[in-house]
Amino acid sequence: MKIKTIALAFFAAATLASCSSTKTQLPYFTDLDSISSGVIESANYMPTIKADDELLITITSSKPAATAHYNVPLSNPATREELDISTTPRQQTYIVDTEGNIHLPVLGTIQAKGLTTEQLQQHITNIVRQDVSDAIVRVELINFQVVVAGEVSRPSTIQVRRNRFSILDALSAAGDLTPYGERSNILIIREHDGERVFAHLDLNSSDLLTSPYFYLQQNDYIYVAPNEIRQANSRYNQDNAYKLTVISTIVSAASVIASLVIALTVK
Repeated sequence: MKIKTIALAFFAAATLASCSSTKTQLPYFTDLDSISSGVIESANYMPTIKADDELLITITSSKPAATAHYNVPLSNPATREELDISTTPRQQTYIVDTEGNIHLPVLGTIQAKGLTTEQLQQHITNIVRQDVSDAIVRVELINFQVVVAGEVSRPSTIQVRRNRFSILDALSAAGDLTPYGERSNILIIREHDGERVFAHLDLNSSDLLTSPYFYLQQNDYIYVAPNEIRQANSRYNQDNAYKLTVISTIVSAASVIASLVIALTVK
């Protein structure tokens, strides 16, 4: 009896140990737990403009009429005088073509691909100020969005309204990882020079903070993989569903056979 009791206790302990080994660590950056303070080099990154990006470009000055013609294409030169008396600059979006160019009124074709919005903004400012000394240019990337999927609370497409947006920002916007999210396996898929590249990130490691994938780019896809517990539960549920289907089929077949037997017997 004692031997059986000891054997059962050993089996239970082994089972608990095997279960605990599949648990996912919930905190981030566990390698920093034993360090009270410090400095981690930050990746200084700004997204660059790519083909097919949509840019909002506004050019104005202390006298908006002086820069109005930079904002609205002139289909009829006779309307120039009407534009000059306008006090509100019209906002206009421009699509970066496959060659990486945008085409602005008056200024013509400008190379935008590979520049940050700040660099393009400064370039346009330098040109316009040759005509209007106090010109102010604003360039905004309005198609900056990322997709977060997998084991997060709110899988979604996130519209980004600032230039520097990190993987941590994206996960926070998606409601953070669920308890079943594998924190050591965050997949990022990115378009780069016409190719799709990918990387796996580990939220348990502070190396993430210096990764070139820490700051996101437009159209990045982030996928949080399920941990072993979630996968095991999924397999269990699928097996049970299959078993229920088989049992239901057998019961239905038996019911039909029983009905036929009863009908034949009655006759």
